[in-house]
Amino acid sequence: MQPATPYRIVLVTAPDLAVARELAQAALERHLVACANLLPGAESHYWWEGRLAQGGEVLILFKTTGDKLAELEALMVAKHPYDTPEFVVLEVAGGNARYLAWLGSSVAG
Repeated sequence: MQPATPYRIVLVTAPDLAVARELAQAALERHLVACANLLPGAESHYWWEGRLAQGGEVLILFKTTGDKLAELEALMVAKHPYDTPEFVVLEVAGGNARYLAWLGSSVAG
């Protein structure tokens, strides 16, 4: 396993599978991510405008690098239908060296 890396996982939720697919495709076409996993069936419970809310969503896991984060965030904010889309970044502490090499080369385009 490779130690600390420049790789990141970004969490973004979408209202449905069609929107999630559009966001994933846009990020992939621009080589901002190596992979996007779409996980439908998420049930979100959250505070919005002072009230508790809930709804079904699709969670997108983007695999990318730290140097692509600003551009990926700008793309999500521009294309996302939510007024305030989720964009949460997790650092990848390590992983399989071959997988991480593929991730880096895929993002580099």
